[in-house]
Amino acid sequence: MLGRGSPAVERSSSSGQTSEKKAAGWLSNSISVQGISYTIREPVGPWWNIALCHKKRTRQILKEVSFHLESGQIMGILGNSGSGKTTLLDAISGRLGHKENFFGEVYMNGHQLKREQFRDCFSYVPQHDTLLSFLTIQESLTYTALLTLQKCSDSCIKKKVDAVLAELNLSHIAGKIIGSRIFAGISGGERRRVSIAAQLLQDPKVMLLDEPTTGLDCLTANQIVSLLSDLAHKDRIVIITIHQPRSELFRLFDKIAIMSFGEMVFCGNPMEMITFFSDCGYSCPEQSNPFDFYADVTSVDTRSQERELETYSRVQVIVSAYKNSEIFTKVLAAIERTKYMKELPPIPFKNKDSPCAFFKLWILLRRTMRNFSRDKMGIIMRLLQNLLFGLFVAFFLLRLNSDLVKGAVQDRVGLVYQCVSAPPYTGMLNAVALFPPLRAISDQESKDGLYKKWQMLLAYIVHFLPFSVISVAIFSTFIYWTTGLYPDASRFGIFFAAVLASHIIGELLTLAILGVVQNPNIVQSGVVLLNSAGVIVGTGLVRTLEEMPTPFKILSYLTFQKYSTEILIVNEFYGLNFTCGEANASTATTPACVFSHGTQFVDKQFPDALSCFTVNFLILYAFLPGLAIIAVLSFKIRERIIDRQ
Repeated sequence: MLGRGSPAVERSSSSGQTSEKKAAGWLSNSISVQGISYTIREPVGPWWNIALCHKKRTRQILKEVSFHLESGQIMGILGNSGSGKTTLLDAISGRLGHKENFFGEVYMNGHQLKREQFRDCFSYVPQHDTLLSFLTIQESLTYTALLTLQKCSDSCIKKKVDAVLAELNLSHIAGKIIGSRIFAGISGGERRRVSIAAQLLQDPKVMLLDEPTTGLDCLTANQIVSLLSDLAHKDRIVIITIHQPRSELFRLFDKIAIMSFGEMVFCGNPMEMITFFSDCGYSCPEQSNPFDFYADVTSVDTRSQERELETYSRVQVIVSAYKNSEIFTKVLAAIERTKYMKELPPIPFKNKDSPCAFFKLWILLRRTMRNFSRDKMGIIMRLLQNLLFGLFVAFFLLRLNSDLVKGAVQDRVGLVYQCVSAPPYTGMLNAVALFPPLRAISDQESKDGLYKKWQMLLAYIVHFLPFSVISVAIFSTFIYWTTGLYPDASRFGIFFAAVLASHIIGELLTLAILGVVQNPNIVQSGVVLLNSAGVIVGTGLVRTLEEMPTPFKILSYLTFQKYSTEILIVNEFYGLNFTCGEANASTATTPACVFSHGTQFVDKQFPDALSCFTVNFLILYAFLPGLAIIAVLSFKIRERIIDRQ
C-alpha cells in the first residue's frame, strides 16, 4: 500500500521547488489552462437514416477544465476511454477541429496565447509512432532537423541530433534501421524514444504525450515514464495521458489529474490525491494500485441506465468536492498570480526556423529516396512488375503475323487492349503499397508545422517518375520487339510514350484518391473499377464508339484510355499490309479477309484516329499535370478534413 508518508509520495515535494525558486528571484516557465470547454455537434442517427442523420445534437467533450504547471514538473492524466484525455491534449496543442466550439484560455508564462500560437509553443507526441521503416534512427532525426532548422550548418545539425540521441539514450543504436512489422528493427520502446527525440529537436519547453506507454511491456513503460520525468526536471513541463499505469510510477509524477466524462475530477500532487479521496470516503485498500482504484471510482458505468445514473452521480459528488476544495482554490490562485506577475518571462516558442518551400521539397525527396532505396525487393518488383506481365503476354501471343486468317488483326487488338489496361493497374499497385506510410508521417509532421501535406505528395511524384520510366522502358522493349510489332524505332518510341503515360496516370489517379480516402484497400478497389470502366467505355475495343449510346460516347472523352488506345492502334496499323491465307478463292472470301491494309481497319473502327493522332497524344499527356493538380487539391482537402477531426 502507498501511504501518506511512504517513499512513493516523496517526489511530490518537488512541486514545491518551483515556488522556492520564484522566491529566490528565479523566473520559471509555466502553463495555465483555465476553463477549457469543447463541444461538438453530431448526427442523431446513422447516415442511412435520412431523417435522423440530418438532426444534430450537441455533445460536451470537455467541461471547464483548469490546471497549472511550472518548469520541472510532470503531470499524468488518468481516465478511462472517452474521459476526454486525448481531446484535452488536442485542445491545448491546437489540433482540435471545429475550433468555433472551443472555449477557455491557455496562458504561457502569464501571457494568453492565441489559438494559432498553440502549435508553436507545445510539442506533441501522438499515441502511435509514425516513422519511416528503412531509415536509421540517426537519419530519421537528421532529416527532421533539416526540415525544422534552416540556419543551422551541417555540423550544427549533427551536434543537435547527437545531443538529443544522448539525452534519450539512443546513441548506441543510432545506426540501426527503424524497421516495421514486416522486418525486424528497433523495439517498441526505442521507437517511442525516437518519436520523443524528434520533438526535442525543436527544444520545446512544454511537451504533450498521448498514451506514451501504449503497446509496451511493463518494464519498458516504466522506463519511458522515468525518462519523461527526467526530461521534465531539465527545465521542461511534461504532460502525458496514461492508461492503467503500474503503482511503481506513482512516485514519478509531480501532479496527477483524473478525468471523467470531460471533467477534471481531481488535479494535484500524489499526497493530495490520497488525502482528497480518503476524505471523500474512498481510501485506497492495501496492496491495491492507487491508479486503478481511483480511476474505477471516478469512471461511469454505461452497461445499464441505472448503473450509469448511479456512477455518474457519484462522480459529480467527487467533482463538486474537488471544486470546493482547497486544492482547486490553490490552482486558481496560481493561475491568477502568474497572470499578474510584474516580471513575466517571454513566451518560450519552439526553436523553429523553417526553410523555404523548395528546400523542404528537396529534403523530403532525399528522405523518400533514401527510405525506399533500402527496400531491395521493393525496387526489383517496381522495375520488373510490368516485365512479368509482358512475359505472360508474349508467351501467350508468341510472334505476331500478317495473316488475317491466323488472327493478325485480333492478336494486335488484344495486345493493344492489354497495353492500355494493365500499366495503370501496376501504377496503382505502386501507390497503394508505398505511399500510405508517407501519408501517415505527413499527417503528423504537417500538424507540427514542418511542411504541407502536398509537399510530401510532390516529393513522392518526383521520386517515382524515374522508376516508372525504367519499368515501362524494360516492358516496352521486351514486348515490342519480341511480339513483332511494327518494326520502326520511331513507332517504338510512340508505343513507349503512350504506355508510360498510362502507367503514370494510374499512379497519379491513385494518389488523388488516397488524399481523401483513408483505407488503401478501398482506394485499390475504386481505382480498379475506374480503370475497368475507362477501358470498357473509352477504348472502343469492347464496343465501337460509334455504336455506343450518346451518354457513354460523351463520357469516353473524359477517359485517358480513349486517347492511348487510338494512339496505339494508329501507331501499329498505319502502313501495315495483311495477307489472307493461301491465294485461292475460298480463303479470299472468308469473313476474316475484310482488310488488306491496316489503314482500312483504323478508318472503320476509329474514324477520327488518324486525323487526331497528334491531338490525342497531347490530350493524353495533359492528363499528367491535370491529375497532379487534382492530387494536390485532394491533399489540401485532406489537410482541412484532418484539422477538423
